[in-house]
Amino acid sequence: MSDPAWVEHAIWWQIYPLGFVGAFPADPPPTADEHRLRRVAEWFDHALELGASGIALGPVFASQTHGYDTTDHYAIDPRLGDDSDFDHLVTEARSRGLRILLDGVFNHVGSEFGRHREAVAGGDDSWFRKGRNGLATFEGHGGLIALNHRNPEVVDYVVDVMLHWLRRGADGWRLDAAYAVPAEFWAKVLPRVRSEFPDAWFVGEVIHGDYAGIVSASTFDSVTQYELWKAMWSSLNDVNFHELDHALTRHDQFLETFVPLTFVGNHDVTRIASQLSDERHVGHALAVMLTIGGTPSVYAGDEWAYRGVKEERFGGDDAVRPEFPVHPGESEHLGHDTFRLHQHLIGLRRRHPWLHHARTTALHLTNGQYVYRTSADEGSLVVALNVDDEPLRMPLAKLGFGSGRVVAGSGVPPEDVVDHLDVEPHGWAVLTV
Repeated sequence: MSDPAWVEHAIWWQIYPLGFVGAFPADPPPTADEHRLRRVAEWFDHALELGASGIALGPVFASQTHGYDTTDHYAIDPRLGDDSDFDHLVTEARSRGLRILLDGVFNHVGSEFGRHREAVAGGDDSWFRKGRNGLATFEGHGGLIALNHRNPEVVDYVVDVMLHWLRRGADGWRLDAAYAVPAEFWAKVLPRVRSEFPDAWFVGEVIHGDYAGIVSASTFDSVTQYELWKAMWSSLNDVNFHELDHALTRHDQFLETFVPLTFVGNHDVTRIASQLSDERHVGHALAVMLTIGGTPSVYAGDEWAYRGVKEERFGGDDAVRPEFPVHPGESEHLGHDTFRLHQHLIGLRRRHPWLHHARTTALHLTNGQYVYRTSADEGSLVVALNVDDEPLRMPLAKLGFGSGRVVAGSGVPPEDVVDHLDVEPHGWAVLTV
């Protein structure tokens, strides 16, 4: 595992800045003199209160629409502000001990990207991949022009962009659509960046495939764990914990090579409170994410049980990328209990940093009940999940333990020491053993 040492303690609070500050969609769009990016810093104390140690930013660079059609990787999007606003963000984050993760879109660029405009005008088009009818696009999106990753100039360009913003105070990069970029490109870029910033962290957006092989070939530190994301909510909806157990078995195999980025929500998917067919099971999903190996990320608003459904249409992401108020105190708190649950489970994780690399072992498994042990050399926890209409009751001796202490769960308050599991229907519990 190649994570920089600080990542063991990292818990990200992820935001999509253009939506967060009401810059997109917006008609008319805000201008740089509104300095809307500074509104993000107003929420840093909220992130600390939640228990996060870093801010994972969506796109902040100059773009045409949603941020993933970049026009200038060296400029802050004028709808967000300017360079001074980014510097303010870094200063405010540093004063609170928060890390900053940037979103790098290096698979493709917007049609107004300078080199593309030159190519269209009859100039050099070697920076771009060729398609059947001209230059190739990303997944058929006409406004997203695919870069030619075999061009050494593109390699140099991406290295320089990454270094520029790391020098300005960033701590790492999420690499958008990394699955669409040849692994050998990243293997040329990232070692050069690490030579100056050995503690920077790089996580590739990968949907499916050979995660471990991709990490090895690309030299990523991590990739997005979409397999586990899907298993967490669909196993709860389908009352089929065999799916979750299978995903956790694969997750353990990944942990032999790298520590994945884990999440129950992000800016590209339906919010977990909307994804689950039974709202009582939100706690189950959070308990899994925050008690297994991985680097967890909480998508802004999920901690307040925000709802939103992603749709496959133009503007289909807008519902999961809403504008937030200027100050947290002005926000509509839809889920106080959900916020406290996030705090409690994040606090549990921070008290047990070994969970970053912990492995899981199934102790009891049926369609609707799942008990697993999550452990490392430094300690272990037992997690019991129940989505049955009947309680989950059994002596801890049957699981190989004499006693345990309930430290989290749907039943409150926790008992001090128990010699048995007693989880109500549609409940969950975490025990130290």
